[in-house]
Amino acid sequence: MRLAAVAAAAAAWLIFLAAPGLALAEDGPFADWAAIFVAGDWRGHNGGPSEAFDNARRDLAKAFVDAGFKSQNIRQFSVRPEADATTAPFPSDLDVIRAALNRLTLEARGGCLVYFTSHGSPEGAVVGQALMPPRYARQMLDEACGDRPTVAVISACFSGVFVPELAGPNRMVVTAARRDRSSFGCGESDRYPYFDACVLESLPQSPDFTALAREAQGCVARREKEEGLSPASEPQVAIGGELRPVLPLLALRRAGGPQQASAVP
Repeated sequence: MRLAAVAAAAAAWLIFLAAPGLALAEDGPFADWAAIFVAGDWRGHNGGPSEAFDNARRDLAKAFVDAGFKSQNIRQFSVRPEADATTAPFPSDLDVIRAALNRLTLEARGGCLVYFTSHGSPEGAVVGQALMPPRYARQMLDEACGDRPTVAVISACFSGVFVPELAGPNRMVVTAARRDRSSFGCGESDRYPYFDACVLESLPQSPDFTALAREAQGCVARREKEEGLSPASEPQVAIGGELRPVLPLLALRRAGGPQQASAVP
């Protein structure tokens, strides 16, 4: 029922935008969505300090505001929150994240966007001092987001392990790699993990989440091929049957001109 209501609201918003003589609506279909962006680690793959995850967390949050999400409905999380006075993220602690998402979804009731960027293993994703297993992530989404339309993005090595647990009729699950593959770009000198860079590059031109996932997949594949990286990470996408026909109605705000620069370093 909730997805039907979301689809009706999105369709009405599109009709409003198309009506002649009317000013563009300030609020789009994501104005009442809750969104969290989590940087789960601060180390590169060799153990040295890296800003890649925090760079991605901060810039993805801004990019999704530009795409139509409301800044007041976004929470950010970092392993080193004291190092970013500008965005003032919360600590990347699983209990803190879960509680914050629960509170946020009481205020923003439209849908959920959950984005984790970190290191990963076949058992889950690193979040602060803990490892978040797929079952914990499912419980968190079930608890906070329920049957709302939900987009869950896990950017980490082996992140395909999250797909079976998180998949559902009202959910889109996007991961940076297959369950048996590493992802790339988590070194000490990387600006962003490769997958996150490709999301940032693709977002300004993508009309909806389906197109965004497809473009990010292609971007990752091209970059890995150009750099001779093997085996390919093969980002995964799973879209629930109830959500699939709704996604084209949930239009992301697109860039208005060529001033958007590529995010891939």
